[in-house]
Amino acid sequence: MADPAVGDIAPQFDLPRDGGGSLSLAAFRGKPVVLYFYPQDDTTSCTNEAIGFSQLKPEFEKAGAVVIGLSPDSIKKHDKFKAKYDLTVDLVADEERKVIEAYHLWVEKTMYGRKYMGVERATFLIGKDGRIARIWRQVRVKGHAEEVLEAVRAL
Repeated sequence: MADPAVGDIAPQFDLPRDGGGSLSLAAFRGKPVVLYFYPQDDTTSCTNEAIGFSQLKPEFEKAGAVVIGLSPDSIKKHDKFKAKYDLTVDLVADEERKVIEAYHLWVEKTMYGRKYMGVERATFLIGKDGRIARIWRQVRVKGHAEEVLEAVRAL
């Protein structure tokens, strides 16, 4: 199966969310959705990314968009992460990695010469029609939330 591409219908999900309950992509049909994938709660880059999106959440809302962070961490870890850093974006748990794999983001990574499997940091902007409008792969965190906000405003 090919990687999801701009113009494709975004792979759907219904996952457990921070604070309890679940969150589905279908519930946001008619609104732009920023779906960002990150490897792990409470690591430097993931924390900076979540803080960046949280700080800009009012601007995303003004533009009519929803921001959702997705990682394989548990809801319990997400709840601690949100509380520790006063995060305001929604976080969903994909512990079985089904959504991560549907978006082709479970990849081989290398750190200090060691190869391992992990989540590629990536962001998908999903349009009101449920189609992928923009993709950022191998994201560098600095300035990323601002770049995504500009893309939302340009929709």
